[in-house]
Amino acid sequence: MFDSLSTVMARVLKLGSLLVLAIALLGSLVGFLVIGISGVYAALIGSGAAFLFTALTALSVLIGSKLNLAGFLGAVLGGWLVKMVLFLIGFSMLNKAEWLTRESRPIVFFTVVAAVIGGLVIDTMIVSKARLTATEEKP
Repeated sequence: MFDSLSTVMARVLKLGSLLVLAIALLGSLVGFLVIGISGVYAALIGSGAAFLFTALTALSVLIGSKLNLAGFLGAVLGGWLVKMVLFLIGFSMLNKAEWLTRESRPIVFFTVVAAVIGGLVIDTMIVSKARLTATEEKP
């Protein structure tokens, strides 16, 4: 009757993966047509980063769901901090990458932005339609 949190997160990962795949394909096509092979690399890097962040969010929620409320909040906050550190390190390394041309950097930006906005829409749709219990069932 009710969805479990793991099935909801599995749906988030499944639809998020399909979204990232579609954005990677479309971004690679646009990047290749506009810039060349550097545009393809840029779209794949941006899509890969977006998938990593989506997966880390789902993982932190799944880990936190097995803990008490303070543990849940700590796991979600910890996941957020890990994503921020990875974002800063990853994109500062990309800023220095010689193979990523100046013209291809907007491709990275727009693939990440498209994946983030699409991911938020997917998360909202799935969670709003999920039937989750508000209390724990005691055996």
